[in-house]
Amino acid sequence: MPPNPPSRPSKELHVFPNPAPERDYLIQFVVPEFTCHCPLTGQPDFAHFTIEMIADQACVELKSLKMYFWSFRDEGAFHEKVTNTILSDLVKATDPRFCRITAKWYVRGGIFTNVVVEHRQKGWTPQPRVDLPAVPGEMRALA
Repeated sequence: MPPNPPSRPSKELHVFPNPAPERDYLIQFVVPEFTCHCPLTGQPDFAHFTIEMIADQACVELKSLKMYFWSFRDEGAFHEKVTNTILSDLVKATDPRFCRITAKWYVRGGIFTNVVVEHRQKGWTPQPRVDLPAVPGEMRALA
């Protein structure tokens, strides 16, 4: 059997059926090594993306998400534009109940840029937030 061909960057996002569409649950993707470059100077840009999604009928497949993020590596893009483009593409592919993307861009010219974009499906109302008290002595997870 021939080996699998090497993976290549792609703008195609694959989806699969949500295994629990009857409930709201949070899916979080962390992409700590996003790269593209400045469309004006050509210098590299680096960002840490956090995607928080409440799926409806479809979930995004991880390998395609990885190849999708890789596809920006050689593109020039302003921080605001690329963050909004990623949200639009994820919404188009999955039609989630909710999606928030937080992009924390590394310093350029002495300035850090954070871009936060959101989508809410028309008619979707989130359940009330539940905050549980911390247990004394419990180690809290790093955010």
